[in-house]
Amino acid sequence: MTELPELSGKVALITGASRGIGYGIAEALVARGDRVCITGRGEDALKEAVDKLGSDRVVAVAGKAADETHQAAAVERTMEAFGRVDFLINNAGTNPVFGPMAELDLNVARKVYETNVISALGFAQQTWKAWQKENGGAIVNIASIAGVSASPFIGAYGMSKAAMVNLTLQLAHEFAPTVRVNAIAPAVVKTKFAQALYEGREAEAAAVYPMGRLGVPSDIGGAAAFLTSDQSAWVTGQTLVVDGGLFLNAGGH
Repeated sequence: MTELPELSGKVALITGASRGIGYGIAEALVARGDRVCITGRGEDALKEAVDKLGSDRVVAVAGKAADETHQAAAVERTMEAFGRVDFLINNAGTNPVFGPMAELDLNVARKVYETNVISALGFAQQTWKAWQKENGGAIVNIASIAGVSASPFIGAYGMSKAAMVNLTLQLAHEFAPTVRVNAIAPAVVKTKFAQALYEGREAEAAAVYPMGRLGVPSDIGGAAAFLTSDQSAWVTGQTLVVDGGLFLNAGGH
């Protein structure tokens, strides 16, 4: 393992971070010296992630993002382990349904909204009360380009991510000037979560991106590192689209 950088003194709580985008963000923040608490549903996957990231810098709490008891436990564990929680990255999300909105099971829609939006608000309330209200910090919500455009067959997901974009605006307005709140809206990133969108046809899927490839977790890790750094000290209420240039093709050609 490479030698870890000197501690930055800053601490992040990252939800849904045992793999994929959340793990990529954890990797980026640990690489600059932050200490991190990661959450996820699976104990084993979390343990593996902690081992890879470095157990002297990273702790984990297993649970479902939408469970308020879990939210409280994760924030409590972060405070207990590291004494502070400067940054919250709301990455936990679900997309269990593929099909037209006209046939969408409303109970599934409720579940998507609960996991993707209400949980983010719950975590933000918890970190605000525990540390950020008095001490400042930053929140980054992982939205999606599905939230800022029509998204055929993943409409429930897109609807929830649009709500994440607006939640970002509401919190940015309310938490200023103490806490900055921004969102990242990725296009397709190569993760297990997004596998169905490119598996077996990656070259074809990537061909529509001007940058010539799909995203990887470190692309989002870099954006999150920027939005939780002093370099973005005057940036709040923004949604940073990280899409490999995909929207450049919106005119169609």
